Amino acid sequence: MRPLVIGNVRLDNPLILAPMAGVTDLPFRLLCKEQGCGLMYTEMVSAKAILYKNKNTGPLMEVSEAEKPVALQLFGSDPEIVSSIAAQVEDGPYAFIDLNMGCPVPKVVGNGEGSALMKDPKLTERLLTALVKRVKKPVAVKIRKGFDDAHVNAVEIARIAESCGVSAVAVHGRTRQQFYSGKADWEIIRQVKEQVSIPVIGNGDVCTPEDAARMLQETGCDGVMIGRGARGNPWIFSRTLAYLETGQVPPPPGKEEIRDMLLRHARLQVRWRGEYQGIREMRKHLAWYTAGLPHSAALRNDGNQAETLEDFCGLIQRRW
Repeated sequence: MRPLVIGNVRLDNPLILAPMAGVTDLPFRLLCKEQGCGLMYTEMVSAKAILYKNKNTGPLMEVSEAEKPVALQLFGSDPEIVSSIAAQVEDGPYAFIDLNMGCPVPKVVGNGEGSALMKDPKLTERLLTALVKRVKKPVAVKIRKGFDDAHVNAVEIARIAESCGVSAVAVHGRTRQQFYSGKADWEIIRQVKEQVSIPVIGNGDVCTPEDAARMLQETGCDGVMIGRGARGNPWIFSRTLAYLETGQVPPPPGKEEIRDMLLRHARLQVRWRGEYQGIREMRKHLAWYTAGLPHSAALRNDGNQAETLEDFCGLIQRRW
């Protein structure tokens, strides 16, 4: 495996957990780190929300020493606000600052943020120039293939990013119009890699160790970012590392190992968020951990009724 270096940040390996709103919080990141994940991102945080001291941003920005390196992912479209907030928070426990240009959610895009920036190369250039100028730590950016099939401009945006002094670019091989449907276009990742000299991180449709190896081989990318393939499956990092190192794919986790990870996740979640919110957060994770297991629908249904950690863990232990 080639080492991956982003600015002055050297990673242990090229496997990266994608930022996912409502998923990649601190407890889940800790579990992925233990499985060998080389780099993680916070859930994306609004620069304006930090500016206006929104109380919800605090938990999103919290990082544990045990999970480093972690990048802080910001979103916004005002060069002055984004760059000044980045400069304000960069002394925190973050390896580098990442600008989100990939989020497809209508509320974000409607504000001209996230993947809406793919439509405005000039604003993107001003935004990235301001960020790099104001921030001492490395700056990275996460982009998409384009906004829609009529405007596939990932190569153009990546070249702009490099010219602005950005240290790495992550490319999701779908347009904003696709959201997460259809197939990710790995060819666009290869094209970006051929056109820029900064590290390129590939993203999209990596659900198995074999997928990760194939992406590295077919695109030449420097790092592999795993998103939905990691939900309920932090083992994807340890299994992929083993495959890249030995050529052998370890067996998937057994039912007991999945149960133990789920219980541990629940305890971490409650410790971090409190019992009321933590157990509610675990409902979606329960669905991901149990996908494909026998009788999982009934277990998920009953798990959705659990109100306390004792109820949740007792149910899992009795019914597993």
